[in-house]
Amino acid sequence: MVKIKKIGILSLGKIMGILYALMGLILGAILSLISLIGSALSSNGFGIFIGMFGIGAIIFLPIFYGVIGFVFGLITALLYNLVASWIGGLEIETEK
Repeated sequence: MVKIKKIGILSLGKIMGILYALMGLILGAILSLISLIGSALSSNGFGIFIGMFGIGAIIFLPIFYGVIGFVFGLITALLYNLVASWIGGLEIETEK
């Protein structure tokens, strides 16, 4: 058994920030596709606004998710290190 007693705060923040940014990119691409289809099917004058929402989603969501993931990664690492100091850390079984 290997015990993880401490996690690098900035390290976890960066990893979670990148993972969340990738999830935001995927979600933004899906929303962009849906809004572009809605824009094409729109018969009123609001079709261009619906299409712009989709383009904004593919830019805004990865940035927003990335920042949120980074901040929550920092908080998670801080809380893990605090709790691990009380109870000894997380035990993981490894194989060589």
